[in-house]
Amino acid sequence: MDIRVRFAPSPTGHVHIGNIRTAIFNWLFARHGGGKFLLRVEDTDKERSTQAAIDTLLECMGWLGLDYDEEIFYQGRNAAAHVGAAEKMLSNGQAYRPKVAGPEPAPVIFRIPWDTDNSSSVRIAGDAEIQIDPAMPVKIGRTGIQFSQLNEKGKSTERSASLAGYHQLKIFDASGVLVFEIEKEIGNILNNDAVTELANCAKFAFQRREVVFKDIIKGELAKPLDTMKDLVIVRGDGTPVFHLANVCDDIGQKITHIIRGDDHVENTYRHIFLFAALGFPIPQYGHLPMIVNQAGKPYSKRDGDAYVGDFRSKGYLPEALFNYLSLLGWSPGDDREKMSRGELVEAFTLERVKSSSAQFDINKLGNMNGQYMAEMDPAVFTEKTWQIAGSQGWTAGIDLTYFAKIAKLMQSRMKLFPQVSTWKYFFFDEFEKDEKASAKLLADRKSVDAIKYVLENLSSGPESEFSLDSIQKSIREAESLNGIQEGKLNQPLRIALTGQTTGAGIYETAEMLGREKTLKRLKTFIS
Repeated sequence: MDIRVRFAPSPTGHVHIGNIRTAIFNWLFARHGGGKFLLRVEDTDKERSTQAAIDTLLECMGWLGLDYDEEIFYQGRNAAAHVGAAEKMLSNGQAYRPKVAGPEPAPVIFRIPWDTDNSSSVRIAGDAEIQIDPAMPVKIGRTGIQFSQLNEKGKSTERSASLAGYHQLKIFDASGVLVFEIEKEIGNILNNDAVTELANCAKFAFQRREVVFKDIIKGELAKPLDTMKDLVIVRGDGTPVFHLANVCDDIGQKITHIIRGDDHVENTYRHIFLFAALGFPIPQYGHLPMIVNQAGKPYSKRDGDAYVGDFRSKGYLPEALFNYLSLLGWSPGDDREKMSRGELVEAFTLERVKSSSAQFDINKLGNMNGQYMAEMDPAVFTEKTWQIAGSQGWTAGIDLTYFAKIAKLMQSRMKLFPQVSTWKYFFFDEFEKDEKASAKLLADRKSVDAIKYVLENLSSGPESEFSLDSIQKSIREAESLNGIQEGKLNQPLRIALTGQTTGAGIYETAEMLGREKTLKRLKTFIS
């Protein structure tokens, strides 16, 4: 089978990471199987699906390298075909227009078929019984069945369902007397507008049937037909509903596999019947797990960055975001996390997609982004950080050659480009300080005495001997003389020199600052 998959977003101006993760999984699946990855823009909401919103979508896909194989399919241009499909179903009895009060035209409603004996998507689940509220009438007509049930608090709740869910239905009154058998009446019910109304009904007994399909990711999924209603496919104003448009376009694009979020599982049960009604094979389905926050709730804007544009503006690399989102709900089956696009394509299978929710971890993404930044060409990294520092407004008068040396030192320690702002202590004596860490250090007498020794030792030597070796030697001696464990003075010295608790190695930092700045800052700290 030639694989054909699609990404079918409704552009609104923002591209959620959940949607783009769906696109990535479709893209990987198509590329792994040598198939086609198609883009369908479901632009039927004209108020939200503006050209600007579509441009944002395309820019986002281009930034992430999600190339598609055929011309973009715009759903809004296919409305005539959608309506034509509905008219066909009306003419052969698969759909109907209900009677409506008032001048408004009736919608077109797809009927879940009564006769499902030969359907591979419907199975008999066994006999079922439910208690109903005898104080409320039961209504049975070609549009379905209506009745009421009492909830746990004794309140009557109305229910309605398609006729297809109630094969062999027998209705009994409160005395247990049989008052209605659907098999004897179904011909008249389906062919007439009349509604049968029954009072004093207490129990339904029927043969439960289920619509069932094998999900590539979640395994077998089933839904009782007695919980389903007939489906509006064209509104009264003549516009097609999502369900009809979606299925018609999948048919038009010859889609073989539908890979989408598991919030669409309920839609799939309905779409299976629409594919069958239109005479086309049902595609294979795979429903992806939701992306959730730390609390296990659907990830949204209130959790922080939720749109691809957020991550791009924050300085994340497209390769890192692509890699990270590929691993949200899927794994290659080994310990690999950082994977090239080619490695992801080679390893990707839907069978390895997890069925449980995938928790988004911003720290893991940051670490992965740092790995990609560390591998960048140093000249490119320098250029990028220089541009961002310039946009932050602090590069005036700074020597680019010296900046490049700092960039080389800091490249492997960066996670996001805007963090270049933390480099200011290399260039200016006035810089942001971690006051809490500084206060804690000043209260540590042993560390302060050790820093005094480092200052005196480095001050006494000639400038030409200010090197990594002399810096390290002075620090080790200071630790030894003041009873400090080896390596434990590095952090206090970092705070004294940079005001920060993180950064490059302290020896390299001091060397890069130079002898004059290093001594000046240590004197300022001591004073």
